[in-house]
Amino acid sequence: MPHPVALVTDSTAYIPQELTAQYDIRVAPQILVWGEETLRDGVDITPEAFYRRLETAKVLPTSTQPSVLSFEEIFRERLEAGYDVLAVVISSDLSGTYRAALQAKEAFPGANIEVVDSRTTAMELGFQVLAAARAAAEGASLAECKAIAEKAQDHTGVVLAVATLEFLHRGGRIGGASRWFGTAFRIKPLLEVRNGRVEPLEKVRTHRKALKRMVDIVVERTQGQEPIRLAALHTNAEDLAREVLAQASAQLNPVEALVSDVSPVVGTHVGPGTVALAYMAGM
Repeated sequence: MPHPVALVTDSTAYIPQELTAQYDIRVAPQILVWGEETLRDGVDITPEAFYRRLETAKVLPTSTQPSVLSFEEIFRERLEAGYDVLAVVISSDLSGTYRAALQAKEAFPGANIEVVDSRTTAMELGFQVLAAARAAAEGASLAECKAIAEKAQDHTGVVLAVATLEFLHRGGRIGGASRWFGTAFRIKPLLEVRNGRVEPLEKVRTHRKALKRMVDIVVERTQGQEPIRLAALHTNAEDLAREVLAQASAQLNPVEALVSDVSPVVGTHVGPGTVALAYMAGM
C-alpha cells in the first residue's frame, strides 16, 4: 500500500488559502528583504500592507528564496506524519527555490521526496500543484503525482499585463523584454512565462487594451480544450482582475475560476497595477 502524498510549494503559487487548506498543501514562504527587515512572504507581510508601504517607501525591497531549513522543516513534518512528499516550485530560472528544495531533500537520504521545477510561477504553478494534489487526494502514488505535475506543464500558461517594465528591469527578471525598456513609458507590454523565464509577448498602447488582448490570447490558446481552469491575479488591482476573469469566463465556461493576490515577493518585481491571467486546459 503506497503512502499518501503531501504537496509542497512556495508562496509564488498564489493558491487561494481555502484550496491549500482543502488539499493540505504546505507553502514555503519566499523572503522579502526591506531595509533592515526580513519578512516571510504572505506571513509577516500581507499584499495589502505591502502595496500601501510601497507607495511611500524610500528604500525598495528585494527578495530571496526560502531557506533550505524551511524546506527541511516542512519535509520532516510531512515524512513523520507518514506521507511521501512532492514539492513543485517556481522556475529555477527565476529563483533559487528549486535548488534550496533539492538541498533540503539531501537531508533525508532514502526518504520518498520528489522535487519538480515547474518552469513557471503564479497560478500557472498553482494549477500544476493543484492537479497533483487532486490526484493525491484520490490515492495516486508519488510517482503518479509527479508525472501529473510534469504533464500539467504542457497544459498551463500565464499572461501578464504590467503597468510598467521598470520593476522587472530593476530586478533583473525581465528576460527578452529588456529590449522594450527604452520605450516602456509609451507601451503597455504583455508578457508570459516561457521556457522558465519572463518573456515578451506583444506591445499594446494602453493598459485597458492590454487587458482585453490578454483575454483574447488565453481564449485563443484554450478554446476547445476541456476542462478549462482560470485564475486572475493582481497586484493591488482586484477590480481589474475580476473584470478580466469575468470576460474570459464568459467565453470559456471554466470548471474553476479564481481570483488571487500576487504576493509581495513577486509584487516587488512586477510592480503595482499588474494583472495576469493563468490557465490550465485539457487535463
